[in-house]
Amino acid sequence: MLELKSVGKSVGGETHIRDVSLELTRGSLNVLLGPTLSGKTSLMRLMAGLDAPTSGTIVMDGKDVTGVPVRQRNVAMVYQQFINYPALTVYENIASPLRIQKRPKAEIDEKVRKAAALMKLTDFLDRTPLNLSGGQQQRTALARALVKDAELVLLDEPLANLDYKLREELREELPKLFAETGAIFVYATTEPHEALLLGGRTATLSEGRITQFGETAEVYREPRDIVTARTFSDPPLNILPVEKRDEEFHGREGLRFRASDGQRSLPDGSYKIGIRPHHLSFGTSEASDGLAHLDAVIAISEVTGSQSFIHADRGENRIVALVHGVRRVEPGDRIQLSFDPANCLVFGEDGQTAAAATRPLAA
Repeated sequence: MLELKSVGKSVGGETHIRDVSLELTRGSLNVLLGPTLSGKTSLMRLMAGLDAPTSGTIVMDGKDVTGVPVRQRNVAMVYQQFINYPALTVYENIASPLRIQKRPKAEIDEKVRKAAALMKLTDFLDRTPLNLSGGQQQRTALARALVKDAELVLLDEPLANLDYKLREELREELPKLFAETGAIFVYATTEPHEALLLGGRTATLSEGRITQFGETAEVYREPRDIVTARTFSDPPLNILPVEKRDEEFHGREGLRFRASDGQRSLPDGSYKIGIRPHHLSFGTSEASDGLAHLDAVIAISEVTGSQSFIHADRGENRIVALVHGVRRVEPGDRIQLSFDPANCLVFGEDGQTAAAATRPLAA
């Protein structure tokens, strides 16, 4: 088990990591999810021993390793910006950690060829990295991490430079492979959908602190606060201010809708509702349909194959909707978007979740 106990990291008076406590078990898949500069790489470097924390302790299998450098730990780390030995062939790059461990020649050959086959590198084993594409070089770095049999495997956005098909294949295969070794597997990403595809447990990061850690689907379904909900939403979560009066919510620009079963027990007062873009659809104004309706004016419309991103203005608020199909709308067009109140997250004025959505995983 890897334990981080109140770990912090400051550089030149600037705080990079704030009071992080985590427990990661062997054979587990753990996702660090957050935007760029949220602290994912800084936290991984502390886990690996590349950097030392300025506060707190790091414990591995009951042993305090806070001051132990990376070369004395059994750790593998792969960055988005791949690192390979330019003078060595692909074969020797992959084999390098095994040669350092003085493994038998036959074992090295077996492990290298198995990893190369998984990464689609069999035909390139005799080439040097400079004669490979960027994606092939990244796969070489991943294969080297795979053969090392490390206790802790840290992957910092490792699939970002790969083509779509291979990226999807590896998202499925990598967690299985590392879990079989009993390693602690930590995967950093900026993409919420990637965290959901990987599963396991997710820690959401914002400004160097962990806002929530738990089963990935649970963190997505029941975020503790508005910061976590925003971190786990791409396109961005739509936030609208509302007032609850009896069993109804009232908002600006004529917004009015009945509270869902899970929201009716909330006391009257000021709230913010969070609506995920894929829960918005082009709607009708029938009062009996149980949906809430937003009148808005198109700002931008983007068609991406089978889906359309609709950016619309509603007073001072910009609304983003992700709708199925091709929607031909032009800037300035007036539209109506609809949503089911049961799919809303409700936040109090303090930013904490007051009521979770009932069906947030629905498309």
